[in-house]
Amino acid sequence: MSNHPFGRRARSAEQARILRSALDAIRTSGGVAAFDLDSTLLSNKPRQSRIVREFGLGRGDARLAACPPEAIVSWDLRDSLRLCGLSADEAEALSGEIKEFWRHRFFTSDYCRDDVPVAGARDYLQEVLRQGGRILYLTGRHTEMGAGTLDSFGRAGFPMPDAGRVELWLKPTFEEPDDTFKELSHARLRAAGGIAAAFDNEPTHVNAYKNSFPEAYVVHLDTDHSGRAVAVLDSIPSVVDFTLEI
Repeated sequence: MSNHPFGRRARSAEQARILRSALDAIRTSGGVAAFDLDSTLLSNKPRQSRIVREFGLGRGDARLAACPPEAIVSWDLRDSLRLCGLSADEAEALSGEIKEFWRHRFFTSDYCRDDVPVAGARDYLQEVLRQGGRILYLTGRHTEMGAGTLDSFGRAGFPMPDAGRVELWLKPTFEEPDDTFKELSHARLRAAGGIAAAFDNEPTHVNAYKNSFPEAYVVHLDTDHSGRAVAVLDSIPSVVDFTLEI
């Protein structure tokens, strides 16, 4: 992912207009606004840096044991190891071991409790409700991450899922691909009347929203992504967070 820079597509001067246009679409229809979680509403950098620190503690490496969230700059942990002071050779030698260590922790409730809100996310979600919209948290996280996800919602001040205007849809299993789960979710949403707006950081997923719901206001979060060589459709605007006044 280090070869795919982020924050290059969004234009700060356009962000407030884009976010307000999405709110207009939500208010006009009173419909659903679908939000991804990781790198859309929530930053998982604290979760990842915690994993690196624990790996460093286990090896007795003070450089890694002090890893800050700012050292998480891509999904390639070698980038973080180098920013923490390791040489390129040291980072390469540890890459397989730390990836396995990471994999067993990243996709768990315990660790996703560390996630923090993207700037402006809490206020924007509350504004969606004030405008008469409904919130759908539609994420590739699986059900075993549900408890930690709700804990992070509570700390962030996000509207909590209930029986009415706020829902959380999680994958039934870890093994189900995110793309498959979101495609099935689109079919479910179409059967229920569609959506007014959608927000996601993955180019593949924002493009799929626009193809499934051409009348919806779809917004790309120009934060990070999986690194697949997929371009965001020209018709989809980008923002870096949910700050309305910039």
